[in-house]
Amino acid sequence: MTDNASHLAFALPDIGEEEIQEVVNCLRSGWLTTGHIAAQFEKDFAAAIGAKYAAAVNSATAGLHLALEAIGIEPGDKVLTTPYTFTASAEVIRYLGADPLFVDIESDTFNLSPELVESAFQRRPEGIKAILPVHLAGQSCPMDRLLAIAGEHGVRVVEDAAHALPATFQGRNIGTLGDATVFSFYATKPLATGEGGMVTTDSEDIFKRIKIMRLHGISRDIWDRYTADKPNWYYEVVAPGFKYNMPDIIAAIGIHQLKKTERFHKRRKEIAEAYDQAFADLPLTLPHVRDRNDVHAWHLYVIKLDLVKLSITRDVFIEKMAKLGVGTSVHFIPLHLHPYWRDRYGLKPGDFPVASDCFQRVVSLPIYPKMTGQDVDKVISAVRKVVLENFR
Repeated sequence: MTDNASHLAFALPDIGEEEIQEVVNCLRSGWLTTGHIAAQFEKDFAAAIGAKYAAAVNSATAGLHLALEAIGIEPGDKVLTTPYTFTASAEVIRYLGADPLFVDIESDTFNLSPELVESAFQRRPEGIKAILPVHLAGQSCPMDRLLAIAGEHGVRVVEDAAHALPATFQGRNIGTLGDATVFSFYATKPLATGEGGMVTTDSEDIFKRIKIMRLHGISRDIWDRYTADKPNWYYEVVAPGFKYNMPDIIAAIGIHQLKKTERFHKRRKEIAEAYDQAFADLPLTLPHVRDRNDVHAWHLYVIKLDLVKLSITRDVFIEKMAKLGVGTSVHFIPLHLHPYWRDRYGLKPGDFPVASDCFQRVVSLPIYPKMTGQDVDKVISAVRKVVLENFR
């Protein structure tokens, strides 16, 4: 067993004194729920992304739910998405009584295959109302092709950008392409507030609907009702909404995390480049970057083991890494292998062969701004040791 004190965590947030002080100021202000700090965070985030609107929510899951509701997804509709993602990407579709229509992925990027997306429309065009691409690990999906398909078939696009801050496609920021884009601020994400998320859009209608539905379907935010020069306690419930608002105490962290995004990304990229160089001679498939002119967020660094050339399985690889004091993870267990999705839709591993094959071979290595040079060297040393000692 490894010594816990020397164990390198798979992921850690980078929280500074600025975030801590902002939270303290928020606590002392007496206003903890959604108020002027959340509003400032929204304004700053929209400006950073280049979107017209940004709506802060208490999780990316909430943001995806709200975005799909805002574009009109209803019971019986279908939303085309990937099985190679966390369950939240698909479960929000079920929240609305709709059904996900899964499509297999590209083996090199783990993102939706545009060819298979087009094939899905050719086979089953009825009922598909939206495409929900996931920018896995921080690399954009081929949005030009997906948007073209969506336009041809008259469907909307809601992007899951939980991994993709900051990322670009053909020079444009993720968050400015589809009808709505959802970012995650979970503890391990590139911008970390513990929990929380943001929805960006250029549609005023989508933005207004999300603002109403994120707080019980009430026509006015509590900040507006109780802090105006002439407070107006009156409000109206205009829809059966949800409780998805982001409190100021969370936004206080986000405001300063956002200012550090460039520095955080620079460090992630440096680590990715160090890994690329160190592992180039090993029987591994390293992350594929589609276009070096675009920005890869490097939320994850996912390697694929060449199991033909290794005498161990992926799971044994992970165990051996842990014994050497390095935490790793797997992204993701494809949804069609989970009991709920498998049983509800009668899915089999062979239905999505690329996703199933990738799952058997992938390992995510630590990559986060708090890692020191010594930490990076420790990961490199452990990977090389495990691979070379188990090379056939």
